[in-house]
Amino acid sequence: MELIQVGEKTYYIKNPTNIGIYKTNENEVYIIDSGNDKDAGKKILKIVVEQGWSIKGIISTHSNADHIGGNKVIQDRTGCKILAHNIEKAFIEYPILETSFLYGGYPFKELKNKFLLAKESVVIPIENNLPDGLEYINLKGHFFDMIGIKTSDNVYFLADSLFSKDTIEKYHLFFIYDVKEYLQTLENLKNLTGKLYIPSHCEAANDINSLIELNKSKIEEISCKILECCKKEATFEEILKYIFDEYNLIMNPNQYVLIGSTIRSYLSYLYNEGKITYEFKENKMIWKTI
Repeated sequence: MELIQVGEKTYYIKNPTNIGIYKTNENEVYIIDSGNDKDAGKKILKIVVEQGWSIKGIISTHSNADHIGGNKVIQDRTGCKILAHNIEKAFIEYPILETSFLYGGYPFKELKNKFLLAKESVVIPIENNLPDGLEYINLKGHFFDMIGIKTSDNVYFLADSLFSKDTIEKYHLFFIYDVKEYLQTLENLKNLTGKLYIPSHCEAANDINSLIELNKSKIEEISCKILECCKKEATFEEILKYIFDEYNLIMNPNQYVLIGSTIRSYLSYLYNEGKITYEFKENKMIWKTI
């Protein structure tokens, strides 16, 4: 982990999940997200302590385990408060909700891993509890009520609203809960006028327009592939296999629930947009392109 200063009061820790840091005074900081597990949380604590700071609070942009994995260990050791928005607050307090939501039922034991199931922590609403110098923006789409954070240094922490070129070229699919909202968020990002933008899984950048278009074009590509698959009647499982085969992806329990849930979201989006329809045949739900 590398600590990088990007403004008078704004820093971030370069990490697989970038961690924001904002100084509210000479001795206290708020961090933005906490990494994917307790080890990440311990490393964040070590860096903060080495700077002579103490953690006053954690702002969780959303409840995915790779963003809240360090919450519990940091909160237990510092007594800091944790802030989150709406549904994300509930999922952080009761992490089993996320694993159950992704699977669509009670999760079998292989799904109860640190990548899908974080430790619970105590959370308060972000509304009226942000320190001076910080404000949140809605970034819906990737997850229910995901937010980004703008600091007084005009630096934006953009959570999982954008994915890097390397991630897109390697994995093609990234988790999306609401495709329509995600596309709207991409449009909203174009209107930001920040000095620096720091998505959670990308390099910090002064300009994100090309990355916005890259993410948008990948969503359009996947939508087209699903429409192509559904030209012939197809069940969800057949569509899922088709997408995995198209992108040479390998199925495992985590990928099944993450990508499976995402494909279901694409099906809902395409259906609501009037591009596909469904019917039940022989007790199977069949999707077909209109």
